Amino acid sequence: MSEPNDATFDIVILGGGSGGYAAALRAAQLDLSVALIEKGKLGGTCLHNGCIPTKALLHAAEIADQTRESEQFGVKAELVGIDMAAVNSYKDGVVSRLYKGLQGLVGGAKKITFVAGAGKLVGKNVVEVDGKRYTGRNIILASGSYAKSLPGLEVDGERIITSDHALTLDRVPSSAIVLGGGVIGVEFASVWKSFGVDVTIVEALPRLVAAEDEESSKALERAFRKRKINFKVGKPFEKVEKTENGVKLTIQGGDTVEAELLLVAVGRGPTTANLGYEEQGVKMDRGYVLTDERLRTSVPNVYAVGDIVPGLQLAHRGFQQGIFVAEEIAGKNPAVIDEAGIPRVTYCDPELASVGLTEAKAKEQYGADKIKTYNYNLGGNGKSQILKTAGHVKLVRVEDGPVVGVHMVGARVGELIGEAQLIYNWEAYPAEVAQLVHAHPTQNEALGEAHLALAGKPLHAHA
Repeated sequence: MSEPNDATFDIVILGGGSGGYAAALRAAQLDLSVALIEKGKLGGTCLHNGCIPTKALLHAAEIADQTRESEQFGVKAELVGIDMAAVNSYKDGVVSRLYKGLQGLVGGAKKITFVAGAGKLVGKNVVEVDGKRYTGRNIILASGSYAKSLPGLEVDGERIITSDHALTLDRVPSSAIVLGGGVIGVEFASVWKSFGVDVTIVEALPRLVAAEDEESSKALERAFRKRKINFKVGKPFEKVEKTENGVKLTIQGGDTVEAELLLVAVGRGPTTANLGYEEQGVKMDRGYVLTDERLRTSVPNVYAVGDIVPGLQLAHRGFQQGIFVAEEIAGKNPAVIDEAGIPRVTYCDPELASVGLTEAKAKEQYGADKIKTYNYNLGGNGKSQILKTAGHVKLVRVEDGPVVGVHMVGARVGELIGEAQLIYNWEAYPAEVAQLVHAHPTQNEALGEAHLALAGKPLHAHA
């Protein structure tokens, strides 16, 4: 859409990532005029530096493993090597097609004015871009996140890198240290191991993927040991030095690890510095924008969505928040988003998928005596045997109440999270899910079997 002269809009959105563009598209559907401001590429971190390119690498890694291990399925194949230029070409092709599609969607929306450039909040309802001011009856802050580092760690983009650099590597390193055992760290460790890299994860917390249920962490650690992915948990880093051939990391207790590369995967920080938020009275905490449950900031008619709002830093969370705020502004009074009801998937091998509360959180919330759990081993699932994957489906329920947590580990379990989130968000009881028919042979049956067992009718399992 061409830009109106007065540059006044129903909504001005600062950031064109998952949260910002979703808000723009939904607002345009609701007949609101929108200015969508983005300094980089439409689609933000998820499309260009996060979800999409990392999952493309993980799929290439899966193909490498399948080729390497094909003989166990009676297929003779040989893994000759990894052509990183070709892997990157495949990855970039996926991103490019999605990017063009998104540009077409936004560009074709008559109510959206796309503004390329770096914006700054210069008034309670004004964003300035390259000297031009855009006034909004409502403002949505959606400025996203960046790859964090730690004090004493100087990222040089060559030997000490972030996930942004890791996505554009033109070679397969011989060895790598991954500092951080959260989602980003375990995904890159998994990719690199599949590509033949000697990998060591160093994590300050007591276990890998510490935000997940403890049994999921243990299952992943067992799988990583089997894959010969080294990891040291409960070991904060102390210092890093560059060596003749790479880097040397010293961890608490004096142990050292040496490798060609160090990937700093200690999470993502909110992109809010120098954007004028605090100057305009927006309440902040350690760089994050504080909101109420309806995503309103401390300034009237100013909302915030996505990674700058404390909570899960997930593209689909930002996307849903963007839709929510557009509907809120349009007077639709949408239902508040339950953060625990947002599905979480870690796409390493094996995958982790979860929704709702961990066992520990459920006990904290409801009392230990009110919580029942059931762990269904994928060893009893036909499709999982065909895929030669190990893992489990763990259910957490309130006694005589609904299922409040679903935690899964195994190949492809991320594809099962759709039904799991319905179970949690619709507050289903095990007996209700037990009535549903699950297709055979699928891994989806494992969800059904787990609920049958928790409802007191175990078939291919012991209660």
